[in-house]
Parts: sequence; structure tokens; C-alpha cells
Amino acid sequence: MRRSDLRNIAIIAHVDHGKTTLVDAILKQTHAHRNITGMGERILDSMDQERERGITIKAKNASVMYNGVKINIVDTPGHADFGGEVERTLRMVDGVLLLVDAKEGPMPQTTFVLRKALSLGHQAIVVINKIDRQDAQIEDVVNRTFDLFAHLGATDDQLDFPIVYASALHGTASLDVKKPGVDIAPLLETILTKIPAPPIFERPLQMLVLALVHDSYKGKIGIGKLLSGSLAKRQALMLMTADGRQIPGKATDLLVFEGLGRTEVERVEAGEIVAVAGLPEIGIGDTIADAEHPVALPPVAIDEPTVQMTFSVNNSPFAGREGKYLTSRHLRDRLFKELETNVSLRAEETDSADAFLVAGRGELHLAVLIESMRREGYEMQVSQPKVILREEDGVMLEPYEELTIEVPVEFQGTVIEEVGRRRSELRHMKLTAHNNLHLEYHLPTREVIGLKSLLLTKTRGTVVLHHLFHGYEKAHERTLQSDTHGSLVAHETGVSNAYGLNMAQERGALFIGPQVDVYQGMVVGQKSRDEDLDVNICKVKQLSNMRASGSDEAIVLTPPREMTLEFSLEYIGQDELVEVTPANLRIRKRILEPEARRKAKKNRA
Repeated sequence: MRRSDLRNIAIIAHVDHGKTTLVDAILKQTHAHRNITGMGERILDSMDQERERGITIKAKNASVMYNGVKINIVDTPGHADFGGEVERTLRMVDGVLLLVDAKEGPMPQTTFVLRKALSLGHQAIVVINKIDRQDAQIEDVVNRTFDLFAHLGATDDQLDFPIVYASALHGTASLDVKKPGVDIAPLLETILTKIPAPPIFERPLQMLVLALVHDSYKGKIGIGKLLSGSLAKRQALMLMTADGRQIPGKATDLLVFEGLGRTEVERVEAGEIVAVAGLPEIGIGDTIADAEHPVALPPVAIDEPTVQMTFSVNNSPFAGREGKYLTSRHLRDRLFKELETNVSLRAEETDSADAFLVAGRGELHLAVLIESMRREGYEMQVSQPKVILREEDGVMLEPYEELTIEVPVEFQGTVIEEVGRRRSELRHMKLTAHNNLHLEYHLPTREVIGLKSLLLTKTRGTVVLHHLFHGYEKAHERTLQSDTHGSLVAHETGVSNAYGLNMAQERGALFIGPQVDVYQGMVVGQKSRDEDLDVNICKVKQLSNMRASGSDEAIVLTPPREMTLEFSLEYIGQDELVEVTPANLRIRKRILEPEARRKAKKNRA
């Protein structure tokens, strides 16, 4: 049996191919909210970081009504580091909209999300987006998309996918590329005819929890698709946890998605995406089952993390100046709370009570967590990201990535030389129609760390780079230490000034400007050579008998390099940390005192 009045779809694509913009068009043209036209762009990107970075981080639910049918829509992240969100979301729906850019075509993340969707047996509608671009290559993109389906082992039914040509920015869709659309209706019609209605199984109540949200009044709310049976408010339930426990409870509140929000209902039938409150111990992967006939569903499988770093209590000389939450207890509680909703994250305690080992899908995955915590008032120190190694049958394995680079031809030598030094294997190279070089590499994950910021500098910001986890392979014999770099390190505690900075900038690139509080052992710049140098940037020009302290030529300082969180994480070496506070990011040496640092380096050698 199937519910003909309902469709559940997820929108999947590579990052920046227009998923959230397409959802905007659907919501606005179906009048999902009475003030929808005044909500701006990327309506579902509600997090501050999502709007600032221009990417989707958390999967979001919404719904629209079209021709008497309710369409539940889930907007998914496009970045590979948030693949855990996509994997859970695909278990909640019955079909997908695969967005493909009319110029770029299928990209690495397109392959990742499509493989997951096809393996679950989902039917896909291919939406060729941005067809109004002057450099669009629609026919070539369609052919490459079909080749990708075939390469991923799609069934005959999945290969017979419908194609919709759209411009999400203008809110138009068409089934014929030669006939421009006037609204989004052709896409909605295709969803109703091509996406199967949700199946209803003849068995007792079963629902797999695939997402969690917290409500200050209702407590923990579990979200998932009701696969069988019906669910009523105040109904007795059995929560079957992923670790095998059975916990009786009842549904105090039931909510379904309407437009951009959730609406309370008294009863829900199978096939609907529903939010259930009243089960305080609920977790992702648990099954909500019938109280009298409880049967567990297989828990959702999530790919393992590949990169880890240490989060520790801030112990720098400036600790406690700017943060609200400073202790190891605060840090532990916040990290373990994050584990409840961030399923592809791992956190564990270490030998030190002040440090925790946190693992994620990639640098960006961990950077988003760090940024969220600092905005909430947390102070901490984080170490250099390191890859997670595995040992199988006595062989050490390390994660490998598929790296895609597009760069103007004039920088091809620089890029090929830099990536070639990193034990990479060039798999494919071609010249695009716009005189850019398209390169595809296979290389270890640890060689990708720090590569993006380096190539952006060397190509004057023109490189486009994406990487996607491929799998574990035999680790290379080369030492697992990252390449060294030289840092300019503050020699004493004080306030930086132009005179001291002017002398230091001759030795490398500075990270700070004048009138900045610094402490001994704080990294203030990158040295032009591969060894550290202590500099006195607090030094002032002294008054003498011969001249005034303000005379001589005016000092001209080079603007300091802006050190974002991602750049700082990529920059630091094994003997350095990033100090994260709500107001500042500082890079520091683990050992602050210069003489102790030199002794430790001599002992290591």
C-alpha cells in the first residue's frame, strides 16, 4: 500500500550548485508562509555560520502543498564533511532531486550523495540548474550525469531518470531545454508523477529516529519517518535504543512539518515525517516501536571520521579574559552534548583531565564545531589536525582522498608542482572550454591538510578545489609528521608597536598589527625560512641625545595576513596550538618559554 496524498524528497547536490536557492523558489511559489517574500535568500540556511559561509551545514525540513498533495522537502548539506547529515536524511525519504550545475556538471560530492541514494533504491529526478548561464554546457552535463549513474551501478529504472531544466535563482523550470519556463510548476508536477508515494507496511508501529532537536519546553524531540502503524498523542511507546535497551514511554507531543515550521497534531499515519517528544533518552538510530509488539529497525550506518584533533582547556597567559565557559567540565559537557545530534563526530577522554580527543569527517567539520563553541562563550585550545590511522592484519592503513582542482592555465605549473610534492597520483587532466585546467588526483588525506590555503595564495585566489574521502589504503613509509614551517614568535609579553613590527616584517609575513596584546611564546607571523625566530615586537624606539624618538622616516607596515580559524588550523605545526576565545584567535607554541622550547627540540632530535 502507498499513500497517494504524500511525497517525501531530499534535495542533494555538490556544494554551491543551488539546492537551498531551489527550495526558496518552491517555498515562495507555493506560498508556504504568508511573509515568505520578505524572508530574503536561502531561507532554510538559518544558522549564522551557514549564511556567512554560504553553505548548508544541517539538514532542514520543510513542506509545501501542491495540487492537494503534501510534499515534504529536506534540504541537505553539499559539503563532504557533513556527509553524515546526508546519509541519515536519505533514510527519511522515498526519492531525491539531484541538482547538477549546467557548467560544472557532476562533481565529487555529487558522486558521494548519488551513490548513497542509489544504494537505498531511491528514484532520482535530475535537475540541471543554472541553465541561463552563458557558459552552460547542458548536453555535455546530461551525458556526464548519465555516465555517472551507469558507473555507480544504477538499475534500469534508476537510469530512466527524468530531467528538469531549471534556473533556481529566477524560480523557473522546464521539461524542454529549448522552451524556457515561467515558474517552478513543471518541477512540482514531475515530483508528483515520478517520485513514488511512501509505502505503508502492514506491521505494528515502527519509526527510526534520524534526527534530534532540542526544545526548551518539550525537551528532546526525535524526527523520522513513520514506516508502519499510526501514532497518537499520549500513546504508550517502547523506545528501543541502538545499544539494545528497551525503555517504555509515551508521546507527549506529535509535530509534523508545515511550511517552514512544525505544527502539533493529535494523530499521524504511516508515511509521514514526524517529530515525537516525550522520550528523554531518545537518540539517533533508536527505534520508536509499539509498546506491546516492539520490533527494532536496523540502525543507520554512518561512515567513520578520518581526522582528529585535541580540544583542551586554555592555559595561556590570557586565559579567562574573554570567555564564559573555561573549565574541563564545561568543555566535556558541551562536546558530549554535540555527540547526540552530530552523528559523524566522535569524542573521547584522554589521559589528561583537561584534554579531549575529537574526531570528524574533515577540517571543516571540526572548524564549524569550534566556531559554534566560541560563539557560545567557550575558551579552549586545539591542536593540529591529524589523520586517523588503522591497522589491519599487521598493515598500517591511512585515509586517501579524491582531489579535484580547476585553475587558470597560467598557474598550472605552480599547482602541479605543489600537489606533485605531496605523494599524489594524477588520474585525469583536461582543458575546459573556458581555458581552465581540470585536474583529478588521488592522494593521502594528510597531504590535503593545509593545501587549500597554500594554493589560494600561490594562484591569487583563482583555484577551485574539492576533495572527497575515498577509502583506507596502505600508509606510506614516509614519517607521519607534517612539513615544517618557520614561525615568528613573540619574545616577551606586552603590546605590539609599529617600530618592533617594522623590524620583524623583514623576516616574514606578520599575523598581527600594532597595538595588539601579545605574550611570550605567541606566534605573530610566518618566517620566510623553515626555522622559528624569536622577535621583540614590543620594542620601542628610545629617545637619545641626538634625536627624538619620533623622528626619521615614517614607518610603513605591510597589512597583516588575516588568520581565519580554518587557515590557523591548517597552518599550525605539531609544537603549536590555536587558542580560541569568543573575541580572538591566537596561535601559540605549546612551550612558551624560549629556552625550554630549545631544550625540548634538542631532546626530540
